[in-house]
Amino acid sequence: MADHFTSAKLQETAPERFVRLRKPLGVTSFGINQMVLEPGQRMRIHRHERQEEVFVVLSGRLTIAFEDGEQDFGPDELVRIAPEVRRQMINRGPERVSFLALGGSGEDHEPRDAQAFATWDGEPRGVADVPNPDDLPAAELRG
Repeated sequence: MADHFTSAKLQETAPERFVRLRKPLGVTSFGINQMVLEPGQRMRIHRHERQEEVFVVLSGRLTIAFEDGEQDFGPDELVRIAPEVRRQMINRGPERVSFLALGGSGEDHEPRDAQAFATWDGEPRGVADVPNPDDLPAAELRG
């Protein structure tokens, strides 16, 4: 089964601000990195020619500065930034900030290319045609 997937572990602390995840995971269609900022640390101001980015805040409070102001984002919040917009990620708070940066510039995403299966040996159908399965019985829960 291990040849069906790759995995990586997010870092609680990191020796550098930038933790590369794309190559260890073998991802080729988009970029994915974890960024860890200690209190007062900042990333460089940057923009992209074609790549849009989505940031997912995992912990702490992330400030993103733009040419016309700043916006704060907390845990479990996501923000998308268009390619041409200049931005800078900042930790203005007293806690470490950890967030994921996902970026891509390829062809438009095909949102309806998925197929769903009611059972492992079932036939593929459209996602909307396969209801979510019943919840697991309590006896099958781990922990």
